[in-house]
Amino acid sequence: MPRLPVLSIFRLGRSLLLLATLAGCAMPGFLSYPPQVRGNKVDGDLLQQLVPGTSTRNDVTALIGSPTTKATFDDNTWLYIGEVTRPVIAGTQAVLEQQVIVLTFDDKGVLRGIAMKTADDAKPVSMAGGATPSPGSEATIMQQLLGNVGRFNPIGAGGGSAGPSGTNTPSGY
Repeated sequence: MPRLPVLSIFRLGRSLLLLATLAGCAMPGFLSYPPQVRGNKVDGDLLQQLVPGTSTRNDVTALIGSPTTKATFDDNTWLYIGEVTRPVIAGTQAVLEQQVIVLTFDDKGVLRGIAMKTADDAKPVSMAGGATPSPGSEATIMQQLLGNVGRFNPIGAGGGSAGPSGTNTPSGY
């Protein structure tokens, strides 16, 4: 069995030590992507300026902007949904912070309540099993690939019609 020179073993050991050291380090800030704000993240200082019983819808819109959405069955409940993410491996987003601000108004448009929800308030939702059936035939991959063979004629082989200048143009143009 051939023996490796001492210098090669030393280089290999040094490389492995360097890799092991770097494996525990985080990516330096100048090499990583900056955090991205998605949605409508409300500043806490602006939120403190809203006073239930006094502030109106117009005050809220002027101060923190339009809501991300309104409650499905209640136009008097406004939702401001925002999160801070950072891109990670394979283009996925790591969620650093989530926030949902819920503002409720009375029928006269006066603010009645402010609630803040975070990721800790979220409830897990399980996906429904099974598949949604699609209408049509149950064609195999080979049937799909070969199904259009012979359906299209090349231009000049009877697939076109004579245009106004006597040229052969595809039908439908």
